[in-house]
Amino acid sequence: MAAPPRRSRYGSATVVRAPTAALGPKSFERNPGIPLDLGWVRDVRVNRSAVERRAATIPTRRTVKLDWQVAWLLRAITLMDLTTLQGDDTPGRVRRLCAKARRPVREDLLEALGAAGLEIKVAAVCVYHAFVETAKHALEGSGIPVAAVSTGFPAGLSPFETRLREIELSVAAGAGEIDIVITRAHVLTGNWAALYDEVKAFRAACGAAHLKAILGTGELGTLRDVARASAVCMMAGADFIKTSTGKEPVNATLPVGLVMARQIRDFRDRTGHWVGLKPAGGIRTAKQSLDWLAMIKEELGDRWLRPDLFRFGASSLLADIERQLEYAAEGRYSAFHRHPLA
Repeated sequence: MAAPPRRSRYGSATVVRAPTAALGPKSFERNPGIPLDLGWVRDVRVNRSAVERRAATIPTRRTVKLDWQVAWLLRAITLMDLTTLQGDDTPGRVRRLCAKARRPVREDLLEALGAAGLEIKVAAVCVYHAFVETAKHALEGSGIPVAAVSTGFPAGLSPFETRLREIELSVAAGAGEIDIVITRAHVLTGNWAALYDEVKAFRAACGAAHLKAILGTGELGTLRDVARASAVCMMAGADFIKTSTGKEPVNATLPVGLVMARQIRDFRDRTGHWVGLKPAGGIRTAKQSLDWLAMIKEELGDRWLRPDLFRFGASSLLADIERQLEYAAEGRYSAFHRHPLA
């Protein structure tokens, strides 16, 4: 006799629904950039205490429970740039990561949650240049792009010509997205023209590949400089602005994300161009991912809860989300080793 279908601990295994699809275009023109507006940059102001108070309320005021939490966690998986950026990376590790990217959640869990019919896969796989071809081959046919970190990641202090060439080589190897590192010294010294010219040159070298500008916010000193760097990178044509390399002492935090999200909103309102946000580094738990999604929904709207406008730079986050999904399906938490390569 066949075993009965597994059921969610919340009742019948109805197909879970992701957060409501939003108002806003299904597709939009890629950010072409605008001329550098130094008056705009000088006028940027940030009220740090207000930002910190607002960020502190998000985890306490906005929570989702039961089947809605399952839906939000599944959405979070589809927004991940699944990442391995270690000195001991190997082709075998990258291929295993790509296999995980294709099927990030066990089939039995999806069935138990009523989500077996949903196409759950991550948004991209992020690797060093040396593994772009390996990842490209391993992801063939999946529709998942390869993102390559570039421009002397993580410090961004290689010679300028070397950084440009690194972008060109990664694009030629098959990377569809390039995560570049800005020169933090340009921000710290207020050399906005140099930052603009640098990012604009990186954007040109990317060609059709989308550019994510990593600000290294933990090394920028003030929220005002985070905001001004965000504005300049968007003016130069960045498709995404990204918080961190994941290698700084302080990486993605909600106050920093709030400041960057409001700069994105201001840029869209002023220019009509849409730019994405990628928090990276330090987001390790399912609860943290829900806090970020709540903040994005409130500050930018539902349209930003899609992979073309929001990403998590993640490695260990996926394992905790899987553990939460298993608890929703079976009423118990599993060990991390049951969810490998996450």
